[in-house]
Amino acid sequence: MTDENAPIEEIRKLHDGVQDGLEPLAPLDLSKIDSADDLVRAMAQTAFAGRQLGEAADVLEAMIRDPECLVVCTLSGAMTIAKMGLVLCDMIDQGWIQAIVSTGALMAHGFVEATGRTHFKYEPHMSDKELYEKGYDRVYDTLELEQSLDDVEIIVRAVLEEMDPESTYSSAEFHARMGRWLVENAPGRGVLKSAYEKDVPVYVPAFTDSELGLDIQIHTERCRIEGKGYPTYDAFRDLEDYADRILAWPRAGIFTVGGGVPRNWAQQAPPYLEIMRVRLQKDLPLRRFGYGVRLCPEPVHWGGLSGCTYTEGVSWGKFQPVEEGGRYAEVLADATVTWPLIAMAVGERLAADPPAPKAVPGR
Repeated sequence: MTDENAPIEEIRKLHDGVQDGLEPLAPLDLSKIDSADDLVRAMAQTAFAGRQLGEAADVLEAMIRDPECLVVCTLSGAMTIAKMGLVLCDMIDQGWIQAIVSTGALMAHGFVEATGRTHFKYEPHMSDKELYEKGYDRVYDTLELEQSLDDVEIIVRAVLEEMDPESTYSSAEFHARMGRWLVENAPGRGVLKSAYEKDVPVYVPAFTDSELGLDIQIHTERCRIEGKGYPTYDAFRDLEDYADRILAWPRAGIFTVGGGVPRNWAQQAPPYLEIMRVRLQKDLPLRRFGYGVRLCPEPVHWGGLSGCTYTEGVSWGKFQPVEEGGRYAEVLADATVTWPLIAMAVGERLAADPPAPKAVPGR
């Protein structure tokens, strides 16, 4: 016990930080910043969201450089209509990610953009009633044209009509076909186009919660009315394919923008494999995500999954504990601000010092 009557200098031994191995911080000196990477590295030596952003770049770089790590990118929050699609294309084209899990809306708006159609800035003087009457669908401060969605439905119909009416397909298989359509018909860049060209699967677990999902159901109803056969969507094909990919790689990392169903669906693969191992006595190795970066402003105290920490995920068997080598970073800020900075900084690092090629299983 501490002797409360002892001299204060005997109770407290003031340390200097260095002797305990603490990492010193440094002022952000803009006069020494010449690149995005300079800025992000300097921010890592500051505090609050700036430090979080700098640390997130380090973790993303580490998982990309790990040649035996499958990197999964999960996406929510309408990032394509927010004009972040080409940032994602860059990550796909440069081989940073090997699988995508997304909301359906994000892929639908991205497809609109990839066909050369335009999104518009919302003008607050227009009421939502007026927007509806003119065919403008509002997503916060951005507008999607209903005419563009009608045009995409025609493309979806054409893609489905080329498929075997007796076949089943997953969301990833459907998106690959949409990506191939873009390769053959659209000159510009697009998420599904890049994913198809790089053989990156795009899973949408809540597939019917999207414009593309509605288009598919419209096609199904049309075929029923006309007495024709039609291919059938099977969500479990996605789960099986994704689990196989997780098993095929020695390690896994996750880069999450937003949260919601894409985040949880991607993260549930390790518990799913463990459940099969225990309940079905399957000879399967344990898998845990060993890297993680989350860009999402939702705080923990709201209780939703989007604010769930990686530490909480450890309790579910989804992530390796930090003391066992897990590396995680969580940036509680808007991804339209943080994502481009992180991607550009990491891109500069990898251009200056290219990583070893990924040891893609089966190739």
